[in-house]
Amino acid sequence: MSEPPRHEHLHVAYEHALSELASSHSTLTVLDAGGPEQSPTKALTGKFAERYVRMDPDGPSVMAKATDLAADGCAVFASGPTAVVVGRSYDLLRRVVCAARLNVKVVGTDGGFPAGTDGVPPTLTEDIGLMRGLPGMTVVVPADGPTAGAAVRALAGFSGPAYLRLAEGSLSVVTDGAFQVGRAGTLREGADLTIIAIGALVARALSVAEELGRVGVSVRVLDFASVKPFDEKALLRAARETGAILTMEEHSVLTGLGALVASATAEEYPVPVRRIGVPDLVGEAGDRSALFDRYGMSNERCLEEAWTLLRARGKVQ
Repeated sequence: MSEPPRHEHLHVAYEHALSELASSHSTLTVLDAGGPEQSPTKALTGKFAERYVRMDPDGPSVMAKATDLAADGCAVFASGPTAVVVGRSYDLLRRVVCAARLNVKVVGTDGGFPAGTDGVPPTLTEDIGLMRGLPGMTVVVPADGPTAGAAVRALAGFSGPAYLRLAEGSLSVVTDGAFQVGRAGTLREGADLTIIAIGALVARALSVAEELGRVGVSVRVLDFASVKPFDEKALLRAARETGAILTMEEHSVLTGLGALVASATAEEYPVPVRRIGVPDLVGEAGDRSALFDRYGMSNERCLEEAWTLLRARGKVQ
């Protein structure tokens, strides 16, 4: 009997990585715009209190403080609800942070569908597309705790703007944490179909691949945690070797991972692409599993789209 999957909270991984980095990075400073129960960085108020700044959830003020600190030579991690640190802060990010290539790491702590509302503005499910379009902005969307911790360490290792999108709650551990900026993680090899996923939907992609494998379908699964820069070589190799791609994301299908994969393959190696994600609607908060079903990201829908691609390629009847 197989052991149940291990779960980790991405906020815990983020906090542990920051605590570790604070010991060796004397300029590291954390701005926290989350509510009292939303903060993933509360433990830093002890040993590294002088480098922890609690902020009201007012996006422009958060980024204004971040830009000032970065201009003074600090390596800044600015975290808070995505609607705050991305939505309200977007113009300042574009005009100042990206234009000057400031060393500000923006951390959305409720990426996708946050649990409940707690007074937080409507969830922003188009944030990846917004941040991916900013010049010089690195974008990372980890699938689990080990990748989240590795991503924090990797982003701290270079100077420049970056966006780290963390899902709320505990997620199944599906990677070994071997993260590199610009590289995709191959979580499963396969020859009939490729599923490319990010964030909370990577675990679902593996579940779908396993179910298809039981009936003889060989499915490759790629974790595109590094959305920008992305691993074009791994993408085009998958297109050539499997001939069809299914994308899965807890984000708008119009501007996120699916749009990236569709445009990149169309230019270099056109293959059928189907996109699973949030439709053209304003996102909401609530139970993630229930919202996946409501927005067309259920296991059944993922399997249906996979079979559609397999039939289109003549892999099955």
